[in-house]
Amino acid sequence: VQLQASGGGLVQAGGSLRLSCLAPGRVYSRDFMGWFRQAPGKEREFVASITWPASLTLYSDSVKGRFTISRDNAKSTVYLQLNSLKPEDTAVYYCAAGTASGGYSYWGQGTQVTVSS
Repeated sequence: VQLQASGGGLVQAGGSLRLSCLAPGRVYSRDFMGWFRQAPGKEREFVASITWPASLTLYSDSVKGRFTISRDNAKSTVYLQLNSLKPEDTAVYYCAAGTASGGYSYWGQGTQVTVSS
């Protein structure tokens, strides 16, 4: 089972993008879905997550106030709205799904976000 991430691209600093993550139904309703990112030469880092079914959200300090995670249950899709982008947001962004007991066990293929200064 693979999640399908899309929506990345090249944008100038201060711009916006919206990433999408389509998940099969049984994966979509896992305890939580999240977004991670990995910049060249760096470890993969947590960006944001959203729970099922309460849609409680959590953000890393570096994106809080700029990024928004949401979900559309009718489309089995989780979104990450990226606003006020900075060059340091440049990375491959991955979506993932998991459970409280097992952690993140389903991953997407990643989508590249590049922010130019």
